[in-house]
Formats: sequence, structure tokens, C-alpha cells
Amino acid sequence: MYTPAERERLRAALLAAARADPRITGGALTGSAAAGSEDQWSDIDLAFGIGDGALFQEVLADWTDRMYRDHGVLHHLDVPVGASIYRVFLLPSTLQVDLAFSPAAEFGARAPTFRLLFGSAAELARPPAPTASNLIGLGWLHALHARSCLERGKLWQAEYMVSGVRDQALALACLRLGLPTSQGRGLDLLPAEVTAAAAEALVRAIAADELRRAFRVAIDCLLSEISEVDANLAARLERAVRELT
Repeated sequence: MYTPAERERLRAALLAAARADPRITGGALTGSAAAGSEDQWSDIDLAFGIGDGALFQEVLADWTDRMYRDHGVLHHLDVPVGASIYRVFLLPSTLQVDLAFSPAAEFGARAPTFRLLFGSAAELARPPAPTASNLIGLGWLHALHARSCLERGKLWQAEYMVSGVRDQALALACLRLGLPTSQGRGLDLLPAEVTAAAAEALVRAIAADELRRAFRVAIDCLLSEISEVDANLAARLERAVRELT
């Protein structure tokens, strides 16, 4: 396990290397450190702008080689966002290092957790927040598939779909209360009465009866949250979605 001091030394070394790289037009701190909420479990999140688009793949390859050569990286994965690549590295200490590489025109704040450290950043439009309508649709879509999986005897897939119904209900609660909706970031900030109800929708065993029990509770949670958004829509959906269980 890495220590905060080790994490800080690596972050400082990476930023020094980025400042010295003439191909990099700007560097920023992102994630929990930029938000002032870093703790001992936090990873390293940095973003870099690349001035010459023709050099993008060269810069990506060079920095990947650096991470493996100098820091003993075990593996990495890519998360593409537009023309940007978020390359995520795993170190032997279990420290996660996220390095985002963007063409200069796309290097800028996509979220409030962006603090420019050097160079310049573009003014970017923030990605739209999820809508209640979309989360509701994902909720009943997971419910349809949960029903099909149960009828087909595909119990592990049914567990995945039942959990999806519950997760969309919780995302709706987060949206309603002004909490983050992505990757479960707002869940631990939800009121106890919301999470207590959702806890009953956890699947306790991969068995048909238990899955159906959890499914019914997940539907209750989903309809409750839909009613907070649009009572008429909840009333229109109720009979159909309850029949799925």
C-alpha cells in the first residue's frame, strides 16, 4: 500500500516531467485533489494538453513507456472521451495513476474538479447532466430484462438486472437531492431512509425466490423515486412494471 507522501512525490515528478516536455501545452490537477477532498486512499489524477495533434500518439506512447520504465507499472487501460484518452495505470503499490491526454483544443475543465497548474486551457462546454427521464427509462428497461432473465432461469444475469433497477432508483434520488449521480459518488450522502429502503433490494442469494423478492423491492424503490419526479408518470407506469415481478 502506498503512502500519501509517496503519492505526492510521484505526482510532483510527473508534473515536473510534463513542464519539461515541449509538446505539452498545459497541465492540470483533477479528481479529489483538485476538489480538496483527497484522503489516504485517493489516486493521482492529472490532465495534459498536447499542442500538435500529429504528435498525440507519440506523446501517449512516450509517457506510457515512462510509466512502465520508471515506475514499474503492472498494467494500464484506456478510457476514451471524445478525442481525449484517459490512460489509467496500476502500480505495484496499488496506487492508481490517471493521466488524461487531450488535443489542446479539448484540454480544459469538463467538471468542477479541474485546477490548471501550468500552460493554458480551452473553455469547454460541460457535458450535460443525466436527466430524470433517462434514468427512469433505464430503470424500467432493467426491469424488463430482469423479468426475462428470471423466466429463462438465467439467475446471475437476473441479479445484474435487478441491481440495475435499484441503481437507477438510487441515481434518481441523487439527482433529486442535488448529489453526484455517476459511479455511485453520491450514494453515501443519501438520507438514511432512502438507503435503508434500497438495502432491502440487495440480492442475498442467487435463487429464484430471493431474486423475485429483491426485484419487488427494487420496483417499489423505483416507483417511489419516479413519483417524486412525476406522479402522473409513476401512475402510468405502476401497473406495467409491477406485473414484471
